[in-house]
Amino acid sequence: MIFLVNNNELIFSKNVCYFYSKRFLFLPLMKFRTVIFFLECLLNISFTGFSQENTSKIPTIEVFPEFKSDTVSFDTDDPAIYYNRKNPAKSLIIGTDKGGKTGQGGIFVFDIFGKNMEDKNLLGINRPNNIDVGYGLLGKGKSKIDIAVCTERNTNNIRVIKLPEMQLIDGGGIAVFEGEIQRSPMGIALFTDAKSKKIYAIVSRKDGPLQGYLFQYLLEVSDSGIVTGKLVRKFGQYSGLKEIESIAVDNELGFVYYSDETVGVRKYYAHPDSSGRELALFAKTGFKEDHEGISIYKTSAKKGFILVSDQQANQFHVFRREGDLADKHKHELIKIIKTQTNESDGSEITGYKLNRRFKNGLFVAMSNDKTFHFYTVKKFFDSWIQSK
Repeated sequence: MIFLVNNNELIFSKNVCYFYSKRFLFLPLMKFRTVIFFLECLLNISFTGFSQENTSKIPTIEVFPEFKSDTVSFDTDDPAIYYNRKNPAKSLIIGTDKGGKTGQGGIFVFDIFGKNMEDKNLLGINRPNNIDVGYGLLGKGKSKIDIAVCTERNTNNIRVIKLPEMQLIDGGGIAVFEGEIQRSPMGIALFTDAKSKKIYAIVSRKDGPLQGYLFQYLLEVSDSGIVTGKLVRKFGQYSGLKEIESIAVDNELGFVYYSDETVGVRKYYAHPDSSGRELALFAKTGFKEDHEGISIYKTSAKKGFILVSDQQANQFHVFRREGDLADKHKHELIKIIKTQTNESDGSEITGYKLNRRFKNGLFVAMSNDKTFHFYTVKKFFDSWIQSK
C-alpha cells in the first residue's frame, strides 16, 4: 500500500513501513505508531481525534469512592478481588506495585476498607503488572487450591500465589513467550473451564506480532506441589499501534476480552480448543486515548455489564455483557461513569455482597497516586438495581 504525502511516499507492508522523500532515503522497520507520528506531522492533523465521537447523548454519572487504599511503595497497576466464601467481609483486595524505575515491586494486600494488611504483602516481585484470581485449581488427589497469578515483566515469568496464604508455589516462576523475540509479559487473566474445571492463564505482552499476540497456558500442579504452565494456544489480533495489556475473561459465557490500546476491545472465545476467529471489535470510538482496564459485572448467568477504562479521560465506558437482542457480539455504549481515579489502568469488580456498604458488590480501580479506589457498585447501576 502506498500513500502520497506532500509528494513523499509512505509505503506499508504488513507491520513494516518505508518512508521515502527527496530529503530522506528509505527508512525501514518503522512501526505503525511511528507512521502515525509522521502522518500527523506532515499533514498537521491528529489521528487520536478520529477515535472521538459525540457522547453527549450517552447517560453519564459521576461517582466518588467509599475508600482510598493505603499507598503502595512506588506505583499501583492492577487489582484483583479474592472473595471469601465463608466470610465475605474478610475478602481481600490484591494489588500490584510495579516497583518504579528499579522494578523491585510487589503484591500488596488490603481489606475491603482499603487498609493494608502488611503481614500478607509479597515483596520482591520484579516489576509485576497485572494480576487475576482463580478458584479451585486441581491439586494432588482431590485437593483444590485458590490462586492469584501475576505477570513478572523483568523476568519473563508469571508468578503463582496460593490464597489466602499469599505463598508463592511456582518454583521460581513459569517462563512465558519462550522462543519469542518479543516477551515482557504484562496482562493476564485466568479462564476456568466450566466442564473440566481446568484453569488457564491468558497472557499478553509489551509488544508482539499482528497475529498470535496472546499466549494461553494450562496451569497444573506437579506431584511436588509446584504449579507449572503448558502452552496450549497462541491467538489474538493486534493493530500494531501501541500495546495490549488489559485482559478480562467471562468464565460463564466463555469469552475473553482485551484492550488493543487506542483501537478498541477485541473479543474471542476463551477455550483453547476454540476457533481463533475474532468475534467482535467494539469500543472503537469515544475514547480520549488509551483503552485500559476491563471489568465484567455479572447480574445473572448471562447478563451484566462490561466496564472499560478511558484512561486519560478518568472515566469508564459501559457496555452490555450480553450484547443486543439480534447479535450477542454487538456491544454498544450505554453509559459513562466518571470516577475520581487519575489515569486508571487496571480495575476489577464483583457482584457478591461483601457487607452492608457493598451489598451490591465492589468496584476497585487503580489511580496513579499510589492508591486503589473502592466504589460501591450500587452507585454505578442504581436504576438497574432498583428495578430488581
